[in-house]
Amino acid sequence: MERKFFGTDGIRGTANVDPMTPEMALRVGMAAGSYFTKGSHRHRVLIGKDTRLSGYMIEPALTSGFVSVGMDVILVGPIPTPAIGLLTNSLRADLGVMISASHNPYHDNGIKLFDRRGLKLSDLVETQIENRICGEIPITLAKPDMFGRAKRLEDAQGRYIEYVKHTFPRGKNLSGLKIVLDCANGSGYKIGPTILWELEAEVISLGVNPNGFNINAGCGSTSPQLMCEEVVKQGADIGIALDGDADRLVVCDEKGKLIDGDQVMALIAGHQKDLGTLQGGGIVATTMSNMGLEQYLSSIGLHLKRTEVGDRYVSEYMRKHGYNLGGEQSGHIILRDYSTTGDGLIAALQVLSVLVQSDKRASEVCSVFKPFPQIMKNIRYSKKNPLEKDSVKKMIKKVEDKIKPSGRLVIRKSGTEPLIRIMGEGKDNKMISAAVDEVVSLIEKAV
Repeated sequence: MERKFFGTDGIRGTANVDPMTPEMALRVGMAAGSYFTKGSHRHRVLIGKDTRLSGYMIEPALTSGFVSVGMDVILVGPIPTPAIGLLTNSLRADLGVMISASHNPYHDNGIKLFDRRGLKLSDLVETQIENRICGEIPITLAKPDMFGRAKRLEDAQGRYIEYVKHTFPRGKNLSGLKIVLDCANGSGYKIGPTILWELEAEVISLGVNPNGFNINAGCGSTSPQLMCEEVVKQGADIGIALDGDADRLVVCDEKGKLIDGDQVMALIAGHQKDLGTLQGGGIVATTMSNMGLEQYLSSIGLHLKRTEVGDRYVSEYMRKHGYNLGGEQSGHIILRDYSTTGDGLIAALQVLSVLVQSDKRASEVCSVFKPFPQIMKNIRYSKKNPLEKDSVKKMIKKVEDKIKPSGRLVIRKSGTEPLIRIMGEGKDNKMISAAVDEVVSLIEKAV
């Protein structure tokens, strides 16, 4: 059964428009709190957020919901999403919540939930919470003497900073490296520069002046041109761009050339293989990762396992099958030895550690493989998902059959926006381009 509210990364939408309203946030707090209130101990939930103005609206509504079902609330303010996973487990909370729409513009917001282990919730648990939101399962409210309490944790950022620093190789530092760091005016705007500076890098910071409206606006991992230009202008050794909640990154070398998540995974995988620390005999990625990554891994004796799009699906597969490295082309990199979810800053330190230990330029180590051409297009729809129509499925299959085996198509509904995402990939760019255009035309006629 298709879920009503949860997508690939929590609940997301335009702030103050259904489903991202204060009323919904209240219901989510009540529903999730009710589901996770099990046992006789005092129950706790950790709530963090990014820098969007609407966070001030959603945070108190969620707090009220949790308090009403007897959960104590710990508020940590602006902090990266992976810090919520870490601190939920560290503080022995029953549940963690991040208020963020990740890489989306300021007018969107979202709610991401983590269990007591710091892991994103499974589809099954999210469905159970949805059933409570919709009233299909009753919510038991706390008696007046059993209401929860809310308090702020003042040292949350410091705890996370120290943890991230300790993922860098012992006895090494970043002395002598000039690094451009773009924090997207998001939740990493204080933490990111502090970590790099304390590891002795020279840091040129961008996107560190959030005002509630400028998160991801012309900056960060979705708009990395500013970072690339600044690296060249400043003569920096490398550039790192985070997204609004700092759970993903993109990199550029000293020449301003972009390095995506696939290249980052290839770099880390090769390095870990050499160190003997890579587990599972390969890595886990999604259907969107480039075929060039797969070929490179095969050439060094490793394999690539693919999941559906969404870093939580990658994480689930990694845990189930014993992998410690995985992620997405978009820059969600999961290093399971250190983090329960994608972490842009920990991934950045892994890349920087390769630079430090190899004593080479970023351009020499970061472009690991030659990617196959990929073409991506989006189609917005307002009513029913056109991919559910049998006629559309049949026509798409005909196009897919025409480009096999030298090319492939990945066509999917976005889990965070009302979009159909179409990706074509193959050695023959002209053939792939024609196939993508044909699919776009087919879907547009069906919308």
